[in-house]
Amino acid sequence: MSNSSIDLQLLNAFASLLLLLSFAMLSQRRIVTMVKLLAMQGMLLGLATLLLAVRTGQNHLYISAALTLSLKALFMPWVLHRLIKRLGVYWDSEPLLNITVTMLAGLLIVIFSFGLAQPIAEFANTATRSAIGIAVAVVLLAFLTMITRGKAMSQVVGFLSMENGLFFGAMSASYGMPMIIELGVALDVLVAMLVLGVFFFQIREQFDSLDLHHLEKLREEK
Repeated sequence: MSNSSIDLQLLNAFASLLLLLSFAMLSQRRIVTMVKLLAMQGMLLGLATLLLAVRTGQNHLYISAALTLSLKALFMPWVLHRLIKRLGVYWDSEPLLNITVTMLAGLLIVIFSFGLAQPIAEFANTATRSAIGIAVAVVLLAFLTMITRGKAMSQVVGFLSMENGLFFGAMSASYGMPMIIELGVALDVLVAMLVLGVFFFQIREQFDSLDLHHLEKLREEK
């Protein structure tokens, strides 16, 4: 078996694990575990990017891999763990949908994602174009995670998972975005993390909870 074939099989394996982690995140109510799953997603993304850099010889992918591993697998999960510890928010509230219905919805989303990505994959000329469907599924599963959770912290984890899916989709379709865009996105995410940290403390100070249902009640009272 050629090295090229082995590389491609490893990339497909990383993509499959990324999808499994999205399903695990969707079924998880413990926020600390969700952050650990997010860190594992970042680790897989970094390894997949590094493997793709070795396979294609494109130097900007090495920088992307380093940024991904340092930010998505280490720094952001560390910040989220610090916030969880400071705020004392370890469990999400009861989700809008029970776990069984949520997982069934996730399966339908995966089927829809592969059907949606098939025409896109036909036009892509990358070796990883078969993983575009998985990237779309990761984005939509992360969105489902966001809309079914009541805690702000869980929704932020879902948002970061969605960004992981978008990054993986760009890598699968065109071997990554231009470096200036990747650096800009990384900076935007860092700024968003800082703003959201302040936002969390403000919600906690006003409502003594990070459950966003309190904001809905405030809107109804007005």
